[in-house]
Amino acid sequence: MIRRNRLRSAWNRVGSGEIHRAPRKWQPWLTDTGSLTQKIENAIGQKLEVQVLRDCPQSLNSDESRYFHFKIRRCRVREVLLCANKIPVVMAHSVIPTLSSSGSNHAVLRLGTKPLGAVLFAKTRKHSKAKPPRDIARLDKSSLLWKRCSKNYSELSSPLWARRTLYQLKGRPILVNEIFLPALLSFLKTEIT
Repeated sequence: MIRRNRLRSAWNRVGSGEIHRAPRKWQPWLTDTGSLTQKIENAIGQKLEVQVLRDCPQSLNSDESRYFHFKIRRCRVREVLLCANKIPVVMAHSVIPTLSSSGSNHAVLRLGTKPLGAVLFAKTRKHSKAKPPRDIARLDKSSLLWKRCSKNYSELSSPLWARRTLYQLKGRPILVNEIFLPALLSFLKTEIT
C-alpha cells in the first residue's frame, strides 16, 4: 500500500507545491497575499474585534528565529484573537524584533485593539511589488502554536491550518503567524446563506 506523504507540523513554502495538500476549503485563506483581517471583514460584511491575549517581551523559539537573518536579542510577541460576534475565528501570533519597532515603526508597539494589518497594509505598503515569503503548516497537538491556541480557545480540534509570513515594515522584518480556527468556516457559511 502506498502511503500519501502528508503535510505535518513543519512549515512549507506556499510556492513549493505543498498547498495542494491542505484541504481545498482552506487553500484560498492560506495563499491570499493581502490583509487577512480585511479579507474576513469583506467576506462577512462586518468589522472584526481584536482581543489582545498578550503583548510583551519574550525570547524566540528556534523555529521562529530561523526567519531572521540576524541574531535577535530582544523581541516583542503579540498574540490576539480576531473575533466575529465575539467568536474567535483566527489567532495571530506576531514576532516584532526590537529593531523593527524603533524609529518611525514605533507605532507598532501601540496598537491596542487595532489589528497589526492596519499598519502592515497601510497605503504606502500596497504599492510594494515583492510578495513576502509565506509558509503554511498543518498544526497538530504537538505543535507549540496549537498548544498556545488551545490555552485561549476551548474545544479546539486538531489539526489546524496556519500561515506564516515574514513582512517588512519600512525595511524591518515582522513575523506573523495566523492560525485559522474552525469557527471561521462555519461563520462564513452562516453569513453567505
